Amino acid sequence: MDAAAPTAAPAEAPASAARERILRTAHDLFYRDGIRATGIDRVIAESGVAKLTFYRHFPSKNDLVLAFLDYRHARWMEWFEDALRRHGGHTRALVPALAEWLRSEAYRGCAFINSVGELGATLPEVNEITRRHKQDMTEAIARLLPPCRQRRQLAADLATAVDGAIIRAQFDADPKAALASLERIRKALLASVL
Repeated sequence: MDAAAPTAAPAEAPASAARERILRTAHDLFYRDGIRATGIDRVIAESGVAKLTFYRHFPSKNDLVLAFLDYRHARWMEWFEDALRRHGGHTRALVPALAEWLRSEAYRGCAFINSVGELGATLPEVNEITRRHKQDMTEAIARLLPPCRQRRQLAADLATAVDGAIIRAQFDADPKAALASLERIRKALLASVL
Protein backbone atom coordinates (compact mmCIF):
# COMPACT_ATOMS: atom_id res chain seq x y z
CA MET A 1 0.00 0.00 0.00
CA ASP A 2 2.83 2.42 0.80
CA ALA A 3 4.47 1.61 -2.54
CA ALA A 4 1.35 2.79 -4.41
CA ALA A 5 1.12 6.13 -2.58
CA PRO A 6 4.17 7.81 -4.19
CA THR A 7 2.99 6.95 -7.71
CA ALA A 8 -0.47 8.42 -7.12
CA ALA A 9 0.73 12.03 -6.74
CA PRO A 10 2.91 12.17 -9.89
CA ALA A 11 0.08 10.61 -11.93
CA GLU A 12 -2.11 13.60 -11.01
CA ALA A 13 0.44 16.19 -12.12
CA PRO A 14 0.46 15.08 -15.79
CA ALA A 15 -3.35 14.91 -15.73
CA SER A 16 -3.61 18.56 -14.67
CA ALA A 17 -0.91 19.48 -17.19
CA ALA A 18 -2.94 17.76 -19.90
CA ARG A 19 -6.08 19.59 -18.82
CA GLU A 20 -4.22 22.90 -18.92
CA ARG A 21 -2.83 22.10 -22.39
CA ILE A 22 -6.33 21.25 -23.66
CA LEU A 23 -7.74 24.42 -22.15
CA ARG A 24 -5.00 26.66 -23.58
CA THR A 25 -5.43 25.09 -27.01
CA ALA A 26 -9.21 25.44 -26.89
CA HIS A 27 -8.82 29.02 -25.69
CA ASP A 28 -6.65 29.96 -28.65
CA LEU A 29 -8.76 28.11 -31.24
CA PHE A 30 -12.17 29.16 -29.90
CA TYR A 31 -11.11 32.79 -29.63
CA ARG A 32 -9.41 32.94 -33.02
CA ASP A 33 -11.73 30.77 -35.12
CA GLY A 34 -14.99 30.58 -33.16
CA ILE A 35 -16.51 27.88 -31.02
CA ARG A 36 -18.76 26.26 -33.62
CA ALA A 37 -16.00 26.31 -36.24
CA THR A 38 -13.62 24.45 -33.91
CA GLY A 39 -14.24 20.74 -33.55
CA ILE A 40 -13.18 18.58 -30.64
CA ASP A 41 -10.93 16.48 -32.88
CA ARG A 42 -8.95 19.61 -33.77
CA VAL A 43 -8.58 20.57 -30.09
CA ILE A 44 -7.41 17.03 -29.30
CA ALA A 45 -4.92 16.99 -32.19
CA GLU A 46 -3.47 20.44 -31.50
CA SER A 47 -3.23 19.90 -27.74
CA GLY A 48 -1.39 16.61 -28.29
CA VAL A 49 -3.52 14.53 -25.93
CA ALA A 50 -5.26 11.22 -26.42
CA LYS A 51 -9.01 11.23 -26.99
CA LEU A 52 -9.54 9.36 -23.72
CA THR A 53 -7.52 11.99 -21.85
CA PHE A 54 -9.59 14.75 -23.40
CA TYR A 55 -12.91 13.16 -22.45
CA ARG A 56 -11.67 12.39 -18.95
CA HIS A 57 -11.25 16.13 -18.40
CA PHE A 58 -14.12 17.41 -20.57
CA PRO A 59 -16.96 14.91 -21.04
CA SER A 60 -18.56 17.13 -23.71
CA LYS A 61 -17.79 20.12 -25.89
CA ASN A 62 -20.19 22.16 -23.74
CA ASP A 63 -18.05 21.38 -20.68
CA LEU A 64 -14.99 22.60 -22.58
CA VAL A 65 -16.79 25.77 -23.74
CA LEU A 66 -17.78 26.68 -20.18
CA ALA A 67 -14.25 25.96 -18.92
CA PHE A 68 -12.85 28.09 -21.78
CA LEU A 69 -15.07 31.02 -20.76
CA ASP A 70 -14.06 30.73 -17.09
CA TYR A 71 -10.40 30.53 -18.14
CA ARG A 72 -10.78 33.51 -20.48
CA HIS A 73 -12.52 35.51 -17.76
CA ALA A 74 -9.70 34.98 -15.28
CA ARG A 75 -7.00 35.81 -17.83
CA TRP A 76 -8.78 38.86 -19.27
CA MET A 77 -9.69 40.37 -15.90
CA GLU A 78 -6.13 39.92 -14.66
CA TRP A 79 -4.82 41.68 -17.77
CA PHE A 80 -7.50 44.43 -17.61
CA GLU A 81 -6.90 45.32 -13.97
CA ASP A 82 -3.12 45.30 -14.52
CA ALA A 83 -3.44 47.50 -17.64
CA LEU A 84 -5.64 49.97 -15.77
CA ARG A 85 -3.02 50.20 -12.99
CA ARG A 86 -0.16 50.60 -15.49
CA HIS A 87 -1.99 53.48 -17.14
CA GLY A 88 -2.55 55.37 -13.90
CA GLY A 89 -5.48 53.70 -12.14
CA HIS A 90 -8.03 56.43 -12.92
CA THR A 91 -10.72 56.84 -15.58
CA ARG A 92 -8.19 58.25 -18.04
CA ALA A 93 -6.57 54.79 -17.96
CA LEU A 94 -9.57 53.16 -19.63
CA VAL A 95 -8.83 54.13 -23.24
CA PRO A 96 -5.06 53.48 -23.29
CA ALA A 97 -5.58 50.16 -21.49
CA LEU A 98 -8.13 49.04 -24.07
CA ALA A 99 -5.94 50.34 -26.88
CA GLU A 100 -3.32 47.72 -25.93
CA TRP A 101 -5.83 44.94 -26.55
CA LEU A 102 -7.70 46.40 -29.52
CA ARG A 103 -4.43 47.01 -31.37
CA SER A 104 -2.97 43.56 -30.71
CA GLU A 105 -2.53 41.10 -33.59
CA ALA A 106 -4.56 38.47 -31.72
CA TYR A 107 -7.60 40.74 -31.19
CA ARG A 108 -10.84 39.08 -32.32
CA GLY A 109 -13.40 40.98 -30.25
CA CYS A 110 -14.89 40.04 -26.92
CA ALA A 111 -14.87 36.27 -26.40
CA PHE A 112 -18.00 36.62 -24.24
CA ILE A 113 -20.04 38.68 -26.70
CA ASN A 114 -18.92 36.36 -29.50
CA SER A 115 -19.91 33.30 -27.45
CA VAL A 116 -23.35 34.70 -26.65
CA GLY A 117 -23.86 35.29 -30.36
CA GLU A 118 -22.82 31.73 -31.17
CA LEU A 119 -24.32 29.78 -28.28
CA GLY A 120 -26.43 32.00 -26.02
CA ALA A 121 -29.73 30.55 -27.23
CA THR A 122 -28.63 26.91 -26.96
CA LEU A 123 -26.30 26.96 -23.94
CA PRO A 124 -27.75 29.40 -21.38
CA GLU A 125 -24.75 29.01 -19.08
CA VAL A 126 -22.82 31.10 -21.62
CA ASN A 127 -25.15 34.02 -20.89
CA GLU A 128 -24.62 33.65 -17.15
CA ILE A 129 -20.82 33.54 -17.44
CA THR A 130 -20.97 36.57 -19.73
CA ARG A 131 -23.12 38.50 -17.25
CA ARG A 132 -20.63 37.69 -14.49
CA HIS A 133 -17.72 38.76 -16.69
CA LYS A 134 -19.37 42.04 -17.64
CA GLN A 135 -20.28 42.68 -13.99
CA ASP A 136 -16.65 42.17 -12.94
CA MET A 137 -15.50 44.47 -15.75
CA THR A 138 -17.99 47.11 -14.58
CA GLU A 139 -16.74 46.79 -11.00
CA ALA A 140 -13.16 47.29 -12.18
CA ILE A 141 -14.27 50.45 -13.98
CA ALA A 142 -16.17 51.63 -10.89
CA ARG A 143 -12.96 51.40 -8.85
CA LEU A 144 -11.43 53.99 -11.20
CA LEU A 145 -14.15 56.52 -10.40
CA PRO A 146 -14.08 58.99 -7.55
CA PRO A 147 -16.76 58.41 -4.92
CA CYS A 148 -20.07 59.93 -6.00
CA ARG A 149 -23.76 59.11 -5.78
CA GLN A 150 -23.93 57.98 -9.42
CA ARG A 151 -20.80 55.83 -9.31
CA ARG A 152 -22.52 52.52 -10.11
CA GLN A 153 -24.58 53.97 -12.94
CA LEU A 154 -21.59 55.80 -14.37
CA ALA A 155 -19.54 52.60 -14.30
CA ALA A 156 -22.36 50.72 -16.06
CA ASP A 157 -22.56 53.45 -18.71
CA LEU A 158 -18.81 53.35 -19.26
CA ALA A 159 -18.87 49.54 -19.47
CA THR A 160 -21.55 49.75 -22.16
CA ALA A 161 -19.39 52.25 -24.06
CA VAL A 162 -16.42 49.87 -23.71
CA ASP A 163 -18.50 47.05 -25.21
CA GLY A 164 -19.47 49.32 -28.09
CA ALA A 165 -15.82 50.18 -28.73
CA ILE A 166 -14.89 46.49 -28.60
CA ILE A 167 -17.51 45.63 -31.20
CA ARG A 168 -16.63 48.55 -33.49
CA ALA A 169 -12.92 47.71 -33.31
CA GLN A 170 -13.77 44.17 -34.34
CA PHE A 171 -14.95 45.22 -37.80
CA ASP A 172 -12.96 48.41 -38.42
CA ALA A 173 -9.53 48.11 -39.97
CA ASP A 174 -8.10 50.31 -37.22
CA PRO A 175 -9.43 50.75 -33.65
CA LYS A 176 -8.64 54.49 -33.70
CA ALA A 177 -12.25 55.61 -34.29
CA ALA A 178 -13.62 53.26 -31.62
CA LEU A 179 -11.09 54.49 -29.08
CA ALA A 180 -11.76 58.15 -29.96
CA SER A 181 -15.50 57.61 -29.49
CA LEU A 182 -14.92 55.87 -26.18
CA GLU A 183 -12.78 58.78 -24.99
CA ARG A 184 -15.48 61.33 -25.96
CA ILE A 185 -18.14 59.27 -24.14
CA ARG A 186 -15.90 58.94 -21.07
CA LYS A 187 -15.36 62.70 -20.90
CA ALA A 188 -19.03 63.50 -21.45
CA LEU A 189 -20.21 61.07 -18.79
CA LEU A 190 -17.71 62.32 -16.24
CA ALA A 191 -18.55 65.95 -16.98
CA SER A 192 -22.24 65.25 -16.44
CA VAL A 193 -21.82 63.97 -12.88
CA LEU A 194 -18.57 65.26 -11.46
